Amino acid sequence: MDDSGSTVPRRQLGRYLRELRENAYVTVAAAAKELEWSAPRIWRYETGQVSMHPNDVEAMCRVYGASRETIDTMRALARETKAHGWWHSYGEAIKDWFKLYVGLESAATRIRKYEADLVPGLLQTVEYMTEVIATDCPQLSEAERRAKVDVRLRRQRLLVRAIPRAPQLDVVLSEAVLRRPLRDRAAMVRQLDALTVAGGQHNVTVRVLPLDAGLFRWSQAGTFTMLDFPQQVREPEPTTIYSDGPCGAVYLDKPHEIETYEEAWRSLAERALSGAESRELIASTAKEMSSAA
Repeated sequence: MDDSGSTVPRRQLGRYLRELRENAYVTVAAAAKELEWSAPRIWRYETGQVSMHPNDVEAMCRVYGASRETIDTMRALARETKAHGWWHSYGEAIKDWFKLYVGLESAATRIRKYEADLVPGLLQTVEYMTEVIATDCPQLSEAERRAKVDVRLRRQRLLVRAIPRAPQLDVVLSEAVLRRPLRDRAAMVRQLDALTVAGGQHNVTVRVLPLDAGLFRWSQAGTFTMLDFPQQVREPEPTTIYSDGPCGAVYLDKPHEIETYEEAWRSLAERALSGAESRELIASTAKEMSSAA
């Protein structure tokens, strides 16, 4: 089933409300004062972080001087934001700022990922993700760690779903990802084997950026994800660039931001090994690691 939930309608509604506010030359602070809300509340609405009640939408539109027709359209879109995706049932196992990403990931038709340090979550084995979670969150109980593993496994289902069609996943990995072992080297070998298998799937490509490939354009961007969405709709969702850290995430979707990361992706693609060459390198690295274990 389609797990995209309310994420895309929320994002669209948030963009429309931000455009209405900016076109009316109303600041966030001024809107918050007029509505008797907090500024962070308006920010959460405009960035699609939370669903909205139609009455709240109408109140914002009135402050911005929107027409009755616009208000009715915004109220209708607000009703679509009340749905919930599967990720909402996992509670604290998913950080609030990451729930938006999971929803966008589920709605995407193509996911492009450059990873400088770790195997991407969508391609991690249980052993790999277990060590990553234990390393990052040593204070968690075994049950809490298991819940995080379950979330990651649930996310991986989108690569094999039938309806809607599974997205295309294109991954570029720094060679450093392959050579940074787990504590259990045999488990790392199994992870490398799994990468080789994944790269053979019809909707997955895994390419390696060799350590001697030199700098790519906008190298300072670090790890990032690009999400592309269906275009056969009236109001297509723009490509979204996502990057995160231990304390939060950044979502970029302005035209100049998208073009900058498109340039970075093209530069990466020019320097990365082909799919076949990458599988050979991954296999040889696994063999080296297996011999050293």
